[in-house]
Amino acid sequence: MRRTARLLTGTALAVVAAGGIAAPAYGDTSDSLEVYPSTTVAGGHVTVNTSACGNGGTALGDTGSMGAGQFTLAPSTHENDAIGQFQVPRTTQPGTYEIVAVCAEGSRRVKGDLTVTMTALSGPQGQVQPRGSVKTGVGGALGTDPVQTAAGVAALAVAAAGGTWLLHRRARGDGI
Repeated sequence: MRRTARLLTGTALAVVAAGGIAAPAYGDTSDSLEVYPSTTVAGGHVTVNTSACGNGGTALGDTGSMGAGQFTLAPSTHENDAIGQFQVPRTTQPGTYEIVAVCAEGSRRVKGDLTVTMTALSGPQGQVQPRGSVKTGVGGALGTDPVQTAAGVAALAVAAAGGTWLLHRRARGDGI
């Protein structure tokens, strides 16, 4: 058992020393593809940017996971980022999709996620505002007719008064 552990440890150290285990060829983990907005609806426009391609670098973006095809990221003056845009197809189903960009020089590969939802987010802090009524199966308690409302209130008052009178008689021992 001890011999096997030494053999495996020695092999792992030899591989690391020889450079067999290195960072992935597609890039540094600190670089990423930033997606704005990160949540949108089908048919929405999306902007992506990355600094992974260096100052003045370009990239080819791919949205094949959602069927929008490829787009170009071009150099910009915004923090030396490469920036590109695409439109989410109207037929895209709700879900999270991976967006990929490959730098023209060096073949660095960066990824970002885009979430597609059914409805647009609006309101304070991106909350969806509710609309419509709730179908509970129970009708409305109060109608719009003031005569019916007054009759209902009168019936409740008579029932409350009668119940109080009966409880009072029972407490005195008069019977019902």
